[in-house]
Amino acid sequence: MSQIEIKEEEIQKLIDEYQKYADSKGFKLNPNEKALRAVVTAILKKQKKDGANYCPCRLLTGDLEKDKEIVCPCVFHEEEVKTLGHCLCRLFFKK
Repeated sequence: MSQIEIKEEEIQKLIDEYQKYADSKGFKLNPNEKALRAVVTAILKKQKKDGANYCPCRLLTGDLEKDKEIVCPCVFHEEEVKTLGHCLCRLFFKK
């Protein structure tokens, strides 16, 4: 199996996009830089492998319509941040 290469520019671009999103929702990104970069890298790898920014902590079903729910930010993240203080993959946190 070939290694999926992710460039630093891709990581930073997605972090910047998620930062804007987090700001618009009143969330913050994971304050642990290493963990943040790991989640974003996993999202980018799934994008290159599976064609969308699927949440790295959720399994694809193969049903494209159902899998739309787990494109990051997934449909579950707001409730998870509200109840757990962070989403399942720990990308978004409560401020």
